[in-house]
Amino acid sequence: MSFDNLSLHPKILKAVAEAGYSEPTKIQLKAIPKIMKGFDIRASAQTGTGKTAAFLWPALNRLVVPSPRAGKGPRVLILVPTRELAMQIAVQAEKYSKHLHRVKTVCVFGGVPYHAQTRKLSRPYDILIATPGRLIDFMNQRKVDFPRLEMLVLDEADRMLDMGFVEPVEQIVEATPSSRQTLLFSATLQGSVIKLSERLMNKPMEIVVHAKKQKHENINQRLHYVDNLQHKNRLLNHILSENGVDYALVFTATKRHADQLVGELKDKGHQAAALHGDMNQRQRTRAIMQLRDGKIKILVATDVAARGIDVQLITHVINFDFPNNVEDYVHRIGRTGRAGINGTALSFVAGRDAPLVKKIEEFTGHQINVVEIAGLEPRPQQRTSRSTRRPRSHPGGAKRRFKSKAKSSKRRASRPRY
Repeated sequence: MSFDNLSLHPKILKAVAEAGYSEPTKIQLKAIPKIMKGFDIRASAQTGTGKTAAFLWPALNRLVVPSPRAGKGPRVLILVPTRELAMQIAVQAEKYSKHLHRVKTVCVFGGVPYHAQTRKLSRPYDILIATPGRLIDFMNQRKVDFPRLEMLVLDEADRMLDMGFVEPVEQIVEATPSSRQTLLFSATLQGSVIKLSERLMNKPMEIVVHAKKQKHENINQRLHYVDNLQHKNRLLNHILSENGVDYALVFTATKRHADQLVGELKDKGHQAAALHGDMNQRQRTRAIMQLRDGKIKILVATDVAARGIDVQLITHVINFDFPNNVEDYVHRIGRTGRAGINGTALSFVAGRDAPLVKKIEEFTGHQINVVEIAGLEPRPQQRTSRSTRRPRSHPGGAKRRFKSKAKSSKRRASRPRY
């Protein structure tokens, strides 16, 4: 099916054609007709499926017709979890609306001074892209209200919940008109995401689209089994000291550990900097520019901060802490091997990570090689074969371990002590 079948305004289709797109993706085919009819939508769509355009195009199509309500405030509000995603969507909105001269977009997020964003909010605009914390700040200052709001989009809803934005999101939604159309996009539709959608949406229609398997054929993927944190540190220092590791992006689970690891790497003579959510936008931009300019060789980042990184010279991605889900793994390793250049993705894993490794292999259609480095081999119990590396896991974690000494000691023998 071509874009002409989606009933989008010709000026939007012109911008889409100029962007180089020839046919709609699955999420666009499924979601856009329903959005255009005014339905509330909750959709499961991962990065790379075209989901941003799936809500931006019908939103812009709505804005072609002038608002029946006078006043200020956005007609479309797009809530996102991170400043990087906010900026990415703002760029897309500007690109697709370039022939709609009356349509203006404003993007607000934390980590930068208020005055420039306040100035933009004081002028007429139609689309507001915002992170929850900064938007609530402006709402409290009475710089933003929603009398004209027609459409609310919650993008990457699962990540917003993971980051603790449930209450801010509900506070924002409470301030919007009940007549609004609500669209929710998430990598997964389960648990807390479903509960949130039931509270905020009116009889939502559900759409599920799975991304195509990404084989990353130009990325050499390897697993290194580890015993504990000290073992990880020794492995990392060895790998970063090897020839061929020109520029590395190292992922950690927490902001605090990112800072700590940077300090340890500097003590060992490595040129490194951190990138995480506690840094303001100027600090984060400086860290990325230092990598691009060759002033540092290693960037230690958290998932949230790294979602906006597009540095083609990264030769190695190292999962110092293994990710929590398949999508994060695919996103992380995709930071290397860009523009047709070969890259390497290394992951430090413990026995308990085996189930997720299996899911990643099933999703990507690629079996990841297990590699051992002489002198840095894991203990025997970590060298599980691919057919047996499925340790039993129990809900309740720490609580279950105290039920009996025998079970507790047996489980400790198969799990790393960190």
